[in-house]
Amino acid sequence: MNKYALIALAALGLALSAPVMADAGDATRGKGLSASCAACHGADGNSVNPEWPKLAGQGEAYLFKQLVDYKEGRRQNVLMAGQVANLSTQDMRDLAAFFASQTITPGTADASMVELGEQIYRGGNAATGVAACIACHGPNGQGNPAAMFPKVAGQHAKYNADQLRYFRDESRANDNGRMMRNIARRMTDAEIEAVSQYMAGLSRN
Repeated sequence: MNKYALIALAALGLALSAPVMADAGDATRGKGLSASCAACHGADGNSVNPEWPKLAGQGEAYLFKQLVDYKEGRRQNVLMAGQVANLSTQDMRDLAAFFASQTITPGTADASMVELGEQIYRGGNAATGVAACIACHGPNGQGNPAAMFPKVAGQHAKYNADQLRYFRDESRANDNGRMMRNIARRMTDAEIEAVSQYMAGLSRN
């Protein structure tokens, strides 16, 4: 078994040991709560601004975890902290259910970066110890909802690149077992930009 397979198995074990959403949310109620989210993320979870993530079609448990992390301070963002401050646990479950039930719009990729991006996504960089993204996020970028590995296909390239840089400099630290921080700290700016572009275009493959 090669080292990337071992990394994937270790990551899965960490994810499965993490707290998960005990109860499914009510998507209908979540829609009613989502008006304040729409200004940034769009009424159906497809944001227009590439700095703000698309939430549509993302794993329900993953979305719930991010909301809880913002509320409890494990993930830092002034705007989001204000948005979640008055949400109950059930509110967060229901919002997660609503956005998970929506359909993500296709993304686009910068063709000049796709070759390097695919190389990193599918094969990593053995020379520097960057693990292949495919191990956790899947061959088509659909993630692993049960393990709370997020969908990356179709996501804004800028948003994904920003998150990788935040993991790299540890300004984002809500990844179980430092999985993303340990990978991102080995990535160059060129690799981050390229793989983010590749992931954005995966929804068209």
